[in-house]
Amino acid sequence: MINNRNDEPKADVIAGRNPVSEAIRSGRPIDKLMIARGEKSGAVVGILAKAKEKQIPVKEVDRTKLDFLSGGAVHQGIIALAAVKEYSTVEEILEYAKSKDEAPFIVVLDEVEDPHNLGAIIRTAECAGIHGIIVPKRRSASLSYTVGKASAGAIEYMRVARVTNIAKLIDELKEQGIWVYGADMNGTDYAQCDFSGACAIVIGNEGKGISRLVREKCDVIVSLPMKGKINSLNASVAAGILMYSAMKNR
Repeated sequence: MINNRNDEPKADVIAGRNPVSEAIRSGRPIDKLMIARGEKSGAVVGILAKAKEKQIPVKEVDRTKLDFLSGGAVHQGIIALAAVKEYSTVEEILEYAKSKDEAPFIVVLDEVEDPHNLGAIIRTAECAGIHGIIVPKRRSASLSYTVGKASAGAIEYMRVARVTNIAKLIDELKEQGIWVYGADMNGTDYAQCDFSGACAIVIGNEGKGISRLVREKCDVIVSLPMKGKINSLNASVAAGILMYSAMKNR
């Protein structure tokens, strides 16, 4: 008889107190800890202290959520969501562009939370010659198993960096001479924009778009014309159009 029940945890899920503790101690990239509500005693206290020291986000959830995520494995009230690939740094992305003797070509994601969108963006970015993608540490899809699968393998070739503050990052990119284009409504038609030279394209959250502060930091707001009754595109589709439009200018 074939057993269709998924009893094995996914590759990016680490279940149980000792495995989680060792993963943190070893320096493995951890995106988030999830603990059962009220589970803050014994070994969990020490794990949470390590997580705080390494600035790993912690979220309290119902035990049923942990049961589902761990695929039936014994989780002891705690699991860690680990990245399937190690994150890069912004400096490494800029250095990579320099090593290719090319002006930096970057995508910045302002709270894109759907892992399928992130995976699709990574896939298109790799094809379009993007040097790297930058995401926030919080309120963002992480480099999970689902993202890796949605990227169709492109995650292995794309540098993805995490930063604490996207608005501050934009200031730092501008100091490096990088022109920042934010994708939002009521901006300049993207077809009229010149993306040549060092540039970063900012794509916002699936529902809210880019935040007010991030919008104010951008050098140019670019928009995609909407002819139908729906007034917005999927984040990965909008990102793809802008990446390829920019690629033509480079």
